[in-house]
Amino acid sequence: MIYSMTGYGRAVEEIGSKTIVVEVKSLNSKFLDLKVRLSQGYRSKEMPIRKLVTDIVRRGKVDVQIEVKDSSPSMVFDKELFAAYYKELKEVTTSLDIKDSVDFVQAISRFPNVVSAGVEEVSDEEWKGFSKVLRKALDKFIEYRLDEGASIEKDFRLRVLNISTLLEQIEPFEEERIVRLRERFRNQLEELTTAVDENRFEQELIYYIEKLSLSEEKVRLRQHCEYFLTQLDDPKDKIKGRTLNFISQEMGREINTLGSKANSADIQKIVVQMKDELEKIKEQVANAL
Repeated sequence: MIYSMTGYGRAVEEIGSKTIVVEVKSLNSKFLDLKVRLSQGYRSKEMPIRKLVTDIVRRGKVDVQIEVKDSSPSMVFDKELFAAYYKELKEVTTSLDIKDSVDFVQAISRFPNVVSAGVEEVSDEEWKGFSKVLRKALDKFIEYRLDEGASIEKDFRLRVLNISTLLEQIEPFEEERIVRLRERFRNQLEELTTAVDENRFEQELIYYIEKLSLSEEKVRLRQHCEYFLTQLDDPKDKIKGRTLNFISQEMGREINTLGSKANSADIQKIVVQMKDELEKIKEQVANAL
């Protein structure tokens, strides 16, 4: 089971006269990068909100937006600030001898902080209701991640199967490669005028062939492929992205070594195809939680 780092969840609920809208969305990130945008009345609840989101989201560039709409908001009118503005405007109009009629009330009411929405403390009942809305949005968010993860897992299995299949295709070319190496060395020695010790020639050839043997790399690559699939099947581990990344790096090392020891154009072509499949795995690993 794989979870994608890309996710989206939205929930809307009415609590009393308030409508609470919660949106949670995320993109890829190596670490948790959490941004929470809150309505003013919920600023005091930012830390518990962050903790709840962090425990569930775990990793990714996450944006949480919380909007609270009140159908009967309380308004605050600052009489002292209004009076101060009124006094200053009166003095200015008098000193500049402005005769035009000015609607001071309408003008001053638009000034900052003269008339503002009242900020009420979040009651325990409202907080319980809000917590349910947030959890509902997070549940939808996780469901989205799981759906995306299913597509990623399907692609993982296909790519690993392709690499395993390509690995099996190397074997016939290994035998041809040894025959060609033996013929090449024999032809080069025949060009020499000095006599050649056949036993010594066979010993050196065996030593050289052993150095170019692909057996260990093939065994390790096959084991890495099996381990990759084992991790996909592990139901206990939900955060698999980093582990799969490490395994894919090890797969890459073995594939690169196969290429450097190939000494065969046919094997090199297969190695290039395996590298292509591995790159597609790495692209998807970046999306996996």
